[in-house]
Amino acid sequence: MRVESIRLLIETKAVRNRILQQVYRRIHYGDTVFWLITLVFALVVVGMIGAILFVTLYGSAMAREQFGWGFLTNPRWYHEQDGVPIYGAWPAVYGTLASSTIAVLLAGPIGIGSGVFLAELCPPWLRMPLSVLIELLAAIPSVIFGLWGVLVLAPLFERHIAIPVSRTIGTTVPLLEGPVSKGGVMIAGMVLALMILPTIAAITRDVVAVVPNSQRELLFSLGATRWQVIWLAVLPYAFAGVIGGVMLGLGRALGETMAAVMLIGNRTTVSLSLFASGTTSAALIATQLPNREDALHESALIYLALILFAITFTVNALARLLVWRIAASTR
Repeated sequence: MRVESIRLLIETKAVRNRILQQVYRRIHYGDTVFWLITLVFALVVVGMIGAILFVTLYGSAMAREQFGWGFLTNPRWYHEQDGVPIYGAWPAVYGTLASSTIAVLLAGPIGIGSGVFLAELCPPWLRMPLSVLIELLAAIPSVIFGLWGVLVLAPLFERHIAIPVSRTIGTTVPLLEGPVSKGGVMIAGMVLALMILPTIAAITRDVVAVVPNSQRELLFSLGATRWQVIWLAVLPYAFAGVIGGVMLGLGRALGETMAAVMLIGNRTTVSLSLFASGTTSAALIATQLPNREDALHESALIYLALILFAITFTVNALARLLVWRIAASTR
């Protein structure tokens, strides 16, 4: 009887072990499938980037062969030399960098301040409605921002700021000299700042909200004020995420098209004055590519797209490197 019990026990353990092995195989097999699926998704994203790079390289081959690196520094988008058309990207590149820089300089402090207020200082009853209103800006189409800029912001800015400043400070500062145009780099940068503001504010709010309370309690225990806690403990801990949010906003400003087309003036020569008309890479491509005149014109526009792709890739790579370094230094 005892031997029979031992045999049954051994058989029961063997059956249980086989069941556990089957379950393990199924779990392991499911993990492998899930890993393969996510790998495919990741490779699709990389493949899309590679496809964009291939298309721009292939389409810009004619312009790259004819203009080379001089295309990037040529101060005029189009002119003829001995009857041969010459294209240059510098007016569009300058307008892109100038308007995006203005947007980040304006939206960065406001967005960071808004995010800190929502996460640290805002009363609970006001936090949710205010967050929704700020994030609602991100849902407004860019054409609405452009329309508001043309009808409301541009006339007010021209009458009350641009003209007085150009007649006073502008006589000695080339960046602020006249004449003042109806649209310009400064107007476009201001509207772009409004467009990227909710991105910076939302990311700042989220990264500040997840800062451990131990960081705050340590300084509070030493007698620090709320301002000192935020400045010395919260913001340094969340600085990497804040920089990431600012760079994400910068990426959107670099590629914005419709608002830039409506506001910047679409002038294809370079003017140092921020009150003068200009153009951006995205605006120039959007306005001229549908009406391209010949193969060289199309190739030059695609070459400009390749340069814009390189600029955005470089900015994002530098931002990621900066975030990594800051995160490593705060550990």
